[in-house]
Amino acid sequence: MIRMNFHTIVRWTSTLVKREDVHQRIIGSFPNDGMQMAFAYGSGVFKQTGHADMSKNMLDYIFVVDDPQKWHQHNIKMYPKHYSFLRFFGPKRVAKIQDNYGAGIYFNTLVQHEGTLIKYGVISTDRLVTDLLDWDTLYVSGRLHKPVKLLVIPTNKHLLSAMHINLQSAMHAALLLLPESFTEEELYTKITSLSYSGDFRMQFGEDKNKVSNIVKPNLPYFRQLYEKIIEGENHVIWHKDENRLEQYPTHISQFHHLNLLPKSVHVNMVVLRKRSGGLPDMEEIIRNLAHESHCDDYVTRSIQKIVTNSSWGQSIKTILTAGIVKSFRYSFKKVKKMIRGNNKN
Repeated sequence: MIRMNFHTIVRWTSTLVKREDVHQRIIGSFPNDGMQMAFAYGSGVFKQTGHADMSKNMLDYIFVVDDPQKWHQHNIKMYPKHYSFLRFFGPKRVAKIQDNYGAGIYFNTLVQHEGTLIKYGVISTDRLVTDLLDWDTLYVSGRLHKPVKLLVIPTNKHLLSAMHINLQSAMHAALLLLPESFTEEELYTKITSLSYSGDFRMQFGEDKNKVSNIVKPNLPYFRQLYEKIIEGENHVIWHKDENRLEQYPTHISQFHHLNLLPKSVHVNMVVLRKRSGGLPDMEEIIRNLAHESHCDDYVTRSIQKIVTNSSWGQSIKTILTAGIVKSFRYSFKKVKKMIRGNNKN
């Protein structure tokens, strides 16, 4: 259990208040026309184990915009130095690179803005809704499995609905991968690990304890996200007083969870079953997997395939969007954090 003395609490609270002012100032400085949602995430916003001073961490933002071309047009005029050489090709080309390659998001990283080092990504509302519902990349949808700080709250009903379904999907996937009895922390750890499973950067460039570092200090925030979903899930019993959850994996419960997984997971399960000589029909595959004790292996491998593809594609794209020098500096920072984190073990 983490204990903090009075002076630590005061210092941490003061940091959060100052960061709140910084967030609002930063968001207000970018084009807001057509910005459907904006949120901050990462170790600069939520406390992570091993990051004693949050004020030293870069601030990460994602902007969800209805019209990326129009948004980039305004933003390039305002902040041309945020962009790499790609700005010279114009906002239309930037928007196409954003949407057609990698995970459908365009990052400007290691940007000195409003006196703070930031990284911000831009994704279209339509592309995000697709990722939330189908997990076609699990890149931004995976980030939204974890607590984020909403700075511009969405009003788009399709987006709001997709955000809720994304959390439900994460719950169904995690329950298929967990044993009969587990703790609340183990549940959130499994959910958080979904979008890192298959990411090559977890092998080189990220702290091996990253998932645990995210979950442990932020259990109350995770509960805010998932409490009602857990309580509404008939195939799970939550003993809150004992900090324990129970499930009884039968073919009925497994079929329930499998059937509610996103489209891209289903597609990958079909591919895996075809390779092993199984039936090609999706409904039949789900029905058959529901009776198998190792259906969790198919779920794991199907999710890993999504994450592997999107992490490689997005990393290659970042070399273009950030430029070679910034990409090297950003990667070097990641490696340093990884080494520092591993040395503490």
